[in-house]
Amino acid sequence: MLKKISTFALAGLLAFPVMATAGSTNATSDLAAQVDRLTQELANLKAQMAAMREGQGPATDTKAQKEIADLKSQMKALEDNQKQAFDDLDERSEAWDLASRVQFFGDFRARGDWYKNDLVTTPFNIQSWFGENQLASLNDLRNAFFGGQLNPLDDDEMKNTSIFTNRFRLNMRVKATENVDFKARLAMYKTWGTSTLPPNLTQFGYPSFDGTSSREPSDSILRVDRAFVNWNNIGGQPIWFSVGRRPTTDGPAAQIRMGLDERMATPTAYMDWPFDGISVGYAYANLFGIQDAPGRIRFCYGRGFENSLQYDATSVDLNDTDFAGLSWDIYSKGNKLAYLQSFMVFNAFNFPEFDDQATNAFYDFFLNGRQNVGDVLHTSGVYMDKWENLNYFASAGWSRTMPDDSGMFNDLVGNFLNGTQTVNDDNEDGYNIWVGARYDMDDLGLKFGLEYNHGSQYWIGMTPGHDDLYSSKLATRGDVYEAYLIWDLPTGEAISKYAKTFMRFGYQHYDYDYTGGSDWNIKPYDIDKAEAEYYGMLSPSIDKADQVYVTFEVYF
Repeated sequence: MLKKISTFALAGLLAFPVMATAGSTNATSDLAAQVDRLTQELANLKAQMAAMREGQGPATDTKAQKEIADLKSQMKALEDNQKQAFDDLDERSEAWDLASRVQFFGDFRARGDWYKNDLVTTPFNIQSWFGENQLASLNDLRNAFFGGQLNPLDDDEMKNTSIFTNRFRLNMRVKATENVDFKARLAMYKTWGTSTLPPNLTQFGYPSFDGTSSREPSDSILRVDRAFVNWNNIGGQPIWFSVGRRPTTDGPAAQIRMGLDERMATPTAYMDWPFDGISVGYAYANLFGIQDAPGRIRFCYGRGFENSLQYDATSVDLNDTDFAGLSWDIYSKGNKLAYLQSFMVFNAFNFPEFDDQATNAFYDFFLNGRQNVGDVLHTSGVYMDKWENLNYFASAGWSRTMPDDSGMFNDLVGNFLNGTQTVNDDNEDGYNIWVGARYDMDDLGLKFGLEYNHGSQYWIGMTPGHDDLYSSKLATRGDVYEAYLIWDLPTGEAISKYAKTFMRFGYQHYDYDYTGGSDWNIKPYDIDKAEAEYYGMLSPSIDKADQVYVTFEVYF
């Protein structure tokens, strides 16, 4: 008996796996055409047999019997071919099912920057002196400093008239079970014309270490930027557990000036630090009895520094540096987000294991070796919303150092000039405010934005993963002004839901009130005081800086 085939049902069966994998498009089309052809041929043969029986009655002559036998034979062959086609479809559907669990999407950015800064004073070439006096003591450096034996660098300003970078990021999502999924992002971030970190790129921020991995331009290696597993719906409740390399960079409200419509990380941009850790969270639909007020709260833990295997009797008493705290989406619906986070840095290091040994030696010399120096409490929040075409936000942060006997924000200049070793064991509080707005002119494909942030003397920005190239604006102890324009390019209809193509044009002006910006070891000196000038001789320190950037970005 002939199989009854629904062409529409078959087409629907074919359509879903075709969307799952682009590589199988041609094979799927061929198989669909084969099944349609076989179905049509069977229908034609069946019609022919019916016509013969109706027109001739019982087949008694030899010729009619032969024609019917031939038709039956052809129908049998077509049935066999049709069955084989369906078997092939079943086999391929398993592969399509596997492929449909994996999603890939990504982005590419080409960026050009112009940068210039004015230093507090012309610094001495301390690194060169270290190279010639590798066994020198701090007193030797003092004698060289006061004896005029240190050579000054070229100027009291630094400039790069053009630096170009490429950044490629590939995201992956895989469903392992109904409630377990894996998410990852690989990143390549490279400077044009070199396969290493450009000289002086990290002079005023964080030297290369785990917290800057994949976030500063270097070579063309594709590094793991994020990789974590989520276990959702635990016990049938809105509870989840997550572990891995955390999504902790470019957090709110950074997505507004980056031209994106959705949140890119859990913590605020004040905590722009790639690290490994875990989180446990709970999602709710109603906040304290308020209907339709969704949000979620998380406990987060991570490791900022691993002290490795050590000999107890001979090693320095150096403990792991850990983060732990709460992350709370108080209210999150549509464009509106009210968010608060607070965490503690336990056993903060004075400096981590930097990738560059010369940098490690420099810090080791001035900070008396790698050691734990105390704890840091860090709290911040952000509120953001959209009114008609205006996106706006306001954010604030508070940091407090709680040093141990080693001290934090120690007076390096005073100790250096006087030959003393005094420490600052007082708790020091720092503050930051950050506000911004972006107006969208959808009919023109343009978005114009302004931002401003201010940091106090003892403010600490946890931002080694910043995207400002040279200096993190949110770690600045002073004022930063930024203006930018985003142009959504007229490149035709979007092929996927991830598709975006745009250019960004921006200008940043940094105006420092105090030295430093991301460090809790050395006292921040008032830019207008003599102490800052002395410190600027030992370590280049910015007074003012200007940066212009342009990007071409494609999300796919």
